[in-house]
Amino acid sequence: MMRRLLLALLLLWAAPAAADEFKPAYLQLTERGAGAYDVLWKVPALDEATTLKVKPVFPAGTRDVTARRSSFANGAAVVRWQIAVPGGLNGRTIAFPDQAITRIDILVRVARADGTEQLGRVLPGTAGFTVTASPGPWEVVQTYTVLGIEHILAGIDHLLFVLALVILVKGTRRLLWTVTAFTIAHSITLALATLGVINVPGPPVEAIIALSIVFVASEIVQQARGREGLAARRPWLVAFSFGLLHGLGFAGALAEVGLPQNAIPLALLFFNVGVEIGQLLFIAGVLLLSALVMRLTAGRFHTAKAAIVPAYAIGGIASYWVIERVAAFWG
Repeated sequence: MMRRLLLALLLLWAAPAAADEFKPAYLQLTERGAGAYDVLWKVPALDEATTLKVKPVFPAGTRDVTARRSSFANGAAVVRWQIAVPGGLNGRTIAFPDQAITRIDILVRVARADGTEQLGRVLPGTAGFTVTASPGPWEVVQTYTVLGIEHILAGIDHLLFVLALVILVKGTRRLLWTVTAFTIAHSITLALATLGVINVPGPPVEAIIALSIVFVASEIVQQARGREGLAARRPWLVAFSFGLLHGLGFAGALAEVGLPQNAIPLALLFFNVGVEIGQLLFIAGVLLLSALVMRLTAGRFHTAKAAIVPAYAIGGIASYWVIERVAAFWG
């Protein structure tokens, strides 16, 4: 009794003042077949018998298939057993009714039989943890297309590079080929990096991406002054070359989200599709805005000379990024 009272007092004192003294509880479920799961429940404890009185409560009808085996190590009690859930856990909620009293977070990991995983954190006061089914093909298509669109539209450095190409390249057909070369290139390296074929450190890649923007911005200035550089003469070549680097940048962002193990090719494909849709939306917006400005300022400005202004703005921002990102190598 005294030991349990001591545990309760310690928790009441430690929760607000030093929450890192007690690690979250942890529930791991590994699907073994239709409705069959291995359970691992890890909870802070003084010893094997004196643990926090929070525990998972599975849906009605769940039964234990094996006896519960417990052990104690490093301030935590670990219990392992197997359960059978009629119809499986998909769409059903695991409750933690005593969590509000213990005021402890609970990490939950569900390893599905198809190799996919679901991770979550249950905070005090929430209803519990709802297990979801593996995402189907349509859900993968929707999710990763939207992720691709969001990533490109939120990636200011990628958008500045595309904007510089739009300003530099003359003629719609030529611009289309240039953007296509950029898309093909970043699709190649995105796939290779995501699949682990190549592995390049992120900081140097981000620095060179910024440098690529500076390069294209300087080419715009040279073109306005009547001297065409490589990017003006062979824009598709420059777009393809730097597109390989931008693809590595996309891969870094995608790595933070992860890919569903049962649909990697599909997710990768439609992330690329989303990036391309976002890119085309941006280009369309730039061209419409440019046409509007041209109509409003017809005859007032020399178009080629006027391009120097955004080129200096783009180059200035990118130059700052180059310095900042290179300096971060030693940060």
